[in-house]
Amino acid sequence: MRRLSCLIAVVCSLALISRSWAADAERTLRTELSKGLAQGMPSITFAIATRQGVIWSGAVGYADLTNRSRAHPGYLYGIGSITKMFVACVIEQLIDEGRLSLEATGRELLGEAAVAGIPNADRATVRQLLDHTSGVPSWEFDSEWIRHGRGAAMNIDHIWGKTEALEYVRSGRDTAANEPGAGYGYSNSNYTLLGLIIEQVTGHDAVAEIHRRILAPLGLDDIRFEGFEAVDASRLPSRYHFGTEEFLRDAGMHSSFRRIDRRLIDVSRSNLSTEWTAGAVLATATDMALFARALRDGLIVAPPGLKRMESFKPTDDKDEDMGQGLALDRYGQERLIGYTGNVLGFGAAVGWVPGEDVVIALMTNVGAMHAGDSAYYPEKLLKDTRIIAAARALARELAPKLLPPPEVKPNVF
Repeated sequence: MRRLSCLIAVVCSLALISRSWAADAERTLRTELSKGLAQGMPSITFAIATRQGVIWSGAVGYADLTNRSRAHPGYLYGIGSITKMFVACVIEQLIDEGRLSLEATGRELLGEAAVAGIPNADRATVRQLLDHTSGVPSWEFDSEWIRHGRGAAMNIDHIWGKTEALEYVRSGRDTAANEPGAGYGYSNSNYTLLGLIIEQVTGHDAVAEIHRRILAPLGLDDIRFEGFEAVDASRLPSRYHFGTEEFLRDAGMHSSFRRIDRRLIDVSRSNLSTEWTAGAVLATATDMALFARALRDGLIVAPPGLKRMESFKPTDDKDEDMGQGLALDRYGQERLIGYTGNVLGFGAAVGWVPGEDVVIALMTNVGAMHAGDSAYYPEKLLKDTRIIAAARALARELAPKLLPPPEVKPNVF
């Protein structure tokens, strides 16, 4: 009896130690996340997923700086260019279904009128659009679009059409970055064109197709395209942007913007409709972590397609290699396979740690586009802190051990 009592005491002690270690790991993670608040991020929401699901989610900071309302994981944050992951997944599915070729060109798929006047859009292939080697100029960097899409000349209540942003690169102000396939140049235009290609090949609205093929099968209800479907406004945090000299020079101060402090301006009246399939998604960190986990585990794109997505090549950023709708990012000694995003009012990063069962999603309600190097964005936060290491430590403490790998059954359409 005494031996049994001793055994029970040892088991209880080990359980207490494990809980203590988990609590320490969570405190470390929150401390590391809070370092972003000191750099001007109003709030940060974060989620960690493993094979067992989302094992931790939380938020630090304020959803609204004026009324000091706290952020929480149920808010929907803009993810910017991470939207491109969803588009790339559908394109890879269509390729695996034999309905689309990586070597098909914009002219062949969309017709002459759709690509007319857009440098390289007629000759660039699906492969080159996916990995940003098309040379098609980005509407995001057009000087006029910056002011109309994110700055002083915005029509604040306007919901942009799907192809409206492309008109800014038909103007003749912007030239091709390179011959198709001859170099790397990040371009939002690539994924606007890919959204149009999804609609042309499937005969369905691109947002509806993303829901049908990806979000609905996975039960991800908290991923929405702003401007293209209903969004619960009560679940949106206020939006802020770094109001630097560069931003005010290039984008300008819209009459609806309001300066909060020396760093931030409130841009909450804006919307993401101008981004469409290049960056219009709002989501919770929880659903984004589950999406990335499903992609990693082969539940969205079959192994051949995922291998194409992970065909990483160097870019003009020494810390990032680009594949087809996926990037390999280096944060000091840490690595993430996923994507980052930055738009007016929001910034985000999502990805999985190679070789480990850890997926993270991080979002903040402040944007840094067009704001120069002094602005603070998620990539800087991940480089400057031990957030990824803290997430790995917490996952080790919270995730059940020695479970069999999940059965992989990719979606088939």
